[in-house]
Amino acid sequence: MSRWTRGVVASACLLLTSCGSGAVEIDASPMSAADQAACRKLVADLPRTMAGQPVREVSGDTGLGAAWGDPAIVLTCGVPQPSSFSDTSTCIQTAGVGWYVPDDVLLSNDQSRDVTMTAVGYRPRVRVFLPGEYRPDGFPNTAAAIGAVVDRDLKLVKPCK
Repeated sequence: MSRWTRGVVASACLLLTSCGSGAVEIDASPMSAADQAACRKLVADLPRTMAGQPVREVSGDTGLGAAWGDPAIVLTCGVPQPSSFSDTSTCIQTAGVGWYVPDDVLLSNDQSRDVTMTAVGYRPRVRVFLPGEYRPDGFPNTAAAIGAVVDRDLKLVKPCK
């Protein structure tokens, strides 16, 4: 392939924004049929855009997660409790939902760090991975947009404060 041909292909990839960005793999934990149904409802109710990014194709457990943008913002429903979470952990309240973010990210001044936030007080639990490229505005906006759907579609079992 000539340099000119590679340039044309690369330009087409940039215009189409699909080259190399394939489907995002969703890998949820095993869960009950009731939790799966709740997750499927949640995923069906999610917005088509997140932090200004369009929805992306997902593969794997497609009814249990969603993705937006490139790099991908990824939501997975039906996840285990984060290993670093405890009853004394701090949560960020957005749209009535307490989101747990590990202290090393929460307390960092580095606004380019990736954020993984988990709605630990709901069943099934929801985890959202937000690439640092979308911070700082993408973090509260994403937590609020997804939080509204989490609060409406899932069961609050213990508020995270």
